[in-house]
This record gives sequence, C-alpha cells and structure tokens, in this order.
Amino acid sequence: MAIVRQTIVHDGPGGPFEGVVAFDDEVEFAKPGVLVVPNVLGQKEADNLHAEKLARLGYVGFACDVFGQGKRTTRGPDQGTYMNELNADRALLRDRLAASLDVLAGLPQVDAAKLAAIGFCFGGKCVLDMARAGLGILGGVSLHGVYDRPDYPNTTPIGPKLLVCHGWDDPLGPPDAVVALAGELTEGGADWQLHAYGGAGHAFTDVELKGKAPAPGVGYEEKADRRSWQAVSNFLAELFV
Repeated sequence: MAIVRQTIVHDGPGGPFEGVVAFDDEVEFAKPGVLVVPNVLGQKEADNLHAEKLARLGYVGFACDVFGQGKRTTRGPDQGTYMNELNADRALLRDRLAASLDVLAGLPQVDAAKLAAIGFCFGGKCVLDMARAGLGILGGVSLHGVYDRPDYPNTTPIGPKLLVCHGWDDPLGPPDAVVALAGELTEGGADWQLHAYGGAGHAFTDVELKGKAPAPGVGYEEKADRRSWQAVSNFLAELFV
C-alpha cells in the first residue's frame, strides 16, 4: 500500500478553493470517494490525516475546503469568522459542498457512482445539509455535528443513509436538538442511525484538544473517538457493498 497525497485547487462559488486528496497509488481500479468536511477552523492537517485513514480503508479521501483558498482560522475568539458567513447563507454553503463533491467525483481514481461524506463539528452540519439538499452521496456521517435545519426545503425523501455520532454532553447538541433531528430525518424518510456516547461532548474526535477543556462540554474523548471511527468504518463498508 502506497498512500499518496495531492493538493487540488479548484473553482467554485466565491473560489478558488484548496483541498487535499489521499489514495492508494498501487490500486489501479476506481474506488469509492469520501469527502472529508472540516470543522470551524477550515481545511488543515487533521483533515488530511482523516483522508489518509480513509485511503487505508480502500477509499479515496478528499479533505475539502468550503471557506476558500487561504481562508483558515485558529482557535480563539475569531475562529468562527468564515463559518459564520456560511451559516448565514446556507444555500451558498450547499453550492460550495456540491462543487467539492464534483471535484471528488471527477478524479480518475474515484468511482463516481459511489460517493459519501463525513464531517466534524461544522463539517457534520455540512454533511447533514448535503443529505437535506439531495446532493449525490450514497451516505454521510456527522461527527459531533450541529443539527439546525437550513432555510431551504429538504428533498423528500432524504436519499442518503446517515450516521450521526453524538457526544451526549455536547452543549451544541442538547437532547431537544437531537430529538428534533431524529424527527426531521424520520419525517423525511431517511435511513438513519444515531450513536450517542456518554461522557463525551463536542469535538470528541479532536486530538488537538487532548488534555484541554476550552469550554464546558468541549474536548477530546478517547473512547468516543475510537468507537465512532469504528462506526464510520462499519457504515462505509455496508454502504459500498
């Protein structure tokens, strides 16, 4: 196995955008493609590493960029600058996600009929929006995502299969928000499942927060990280049978 990375700069609404694709260069046939949608900080090394992990599972991982080339933030009071712009224009966010998915589908290493997406925090919201909007994924995974609905109608039925990995102590996803999401997905006819992890809060997969508590209910949690990645692996294996 020879995992390689390639940086991809592409056009899109308000672009250009810069992401990183990872794949096994020794495999000659087209493989399923999985979009990796970053958290509030934007495209970064942690997302590239997740793309590589997906490549080791036999997929092509594309750590995408929805903020724009060079638009990244660091932890602190201004970390939500670019995220907030897209939260205020969910249609633009949808269109940027569609552009990223088109790039993934067009890669020669990718079977364009077999696409999925995973996302972390804000990226989890993005994956849910992709399903809501009827973008061309077979399935999606939201990891410690945010569950508020966009201001445009959902497609009906919601076609992609969905896995929601949720930290039960997440202040951004209190029980009423989780129940509302379950109701929304059920009403939309989605094939969905929810894994809730006790003792875990927001950002439970973010190893950069290991040993840190930037806010109540926010931080890394090893068991939830490990268990959720196993759930992601199982979900994708079933999805791409």
